[in-house]
Amino acid sequence: MKLLSDTMLNVIVVTTPHFNMSATAGFLDPFRAANYLEAKALVRWSILSEQGGACTASNGMTINTQKLSEARESRPDIAIISSSWTPEANRSTQLHTILWRWERQGATLGALDTGAFILAEAGLLVGRRATVHYEHIDAFGEMYPDCEISEELFVYDGNRVSCCGGSASVDFALNLLRGTHGDEIANATARYIFHQSVRPVGTKQHVGDLEPLGNTAPSTVKRAIALMETHLETPLSIENISKQLGVSQRQLERLFREYVRKTPSLYYRDIRLDRARGLVTQTEMPLSQVALASGFASQVHFSRAYRERFGLPPRTDRVEGRVPFEFRAWPMHRRSE
Repeated sequence: MKLLSDTMLNVIVVTTPHFNMSATAGFLDPFRAANYLEAKALVRWSILSEQGGACTASNGMTINTQKLSEARESRPDIAIISSSWTPEANRSTQLHTILWRWERQGATLGALDTGAFILAEAGLLVGRRATVHYEHIDAFGEMYPDCEISEELFVYDGNRVSCCGGSASVDFALNLLRGTHGDEIANATARYIFHQSVRPVGTKQHVGDLEPLGNTAPSTVKRAIALMETHLETPLSIENISKQLGVSQRQLERLFREYVRKTPSLYYRDIRLDRARGLVTQTEMPLSQVALASGFASQVHFSRAYRERFGLPPRTDRVEGRVPFEFRAWPMHRRSE
């Protein structure tokens, strides 16, 4: 967006039930800090939802919102959809209509976490780039092939912007603030909220071999995992992976047991099942296709492995896994001991 100088930026955030509170607050707080530091309203924001009143987040907290229908005459500069679990449940004509109205008025439309699903369902991301939380990337790609999905923290594509959520929402807002009010204000705001390094556009959600708590596994294990992650649909044998890495299979097994606490084959199976779960609970893809897309030639084998990992068969999880609940944790279902 162009530099607005002394012009006040009008931001609207539309929350959906079970939205991510942390991502939403992280997005708005830099604007609060900027207003405080400049002793004037650089940014004004309002928080809306379809029903209005208290909107419950995925962590059980609530936020007070204005009813969407009461904002029909509003003209936001930026309108952000903040969604998390079950974005497919928020496909109302009312929401789509007001998004298109804001688009015709020239607003920049954006999304936090899974909000891009709602923009895409409204037809507002055709031919555009967007991002969602990495857990939902496969599902988004299957459902909206006319949108280019990105694994970056946040994406700016003209008057369409999106962010994967989490702490990246702070970087997202600071970069927006930089574009609208300049480096000096954005830097001062980042310092004030103790955000010591603002991640730039193009930063990946997962940066190479870096681990949040430091490098805790040897490069051989990380390279093996990278090979596994790029061969989910057509799995490699552990022997093949060992040869590509130039180590013996016995040595690879030992390293995985020491650092991953699983055998390579079990780890490989689990990440394929994790991908499968996203497709099971977030898309309508036939389960036979989900099995093949996750590297299982036999649907019987797939269902058995799925039940073993998640405690229920994929057909049941397709229903129960869509139901959000407060303080949701991973894994959502655990086998009783």
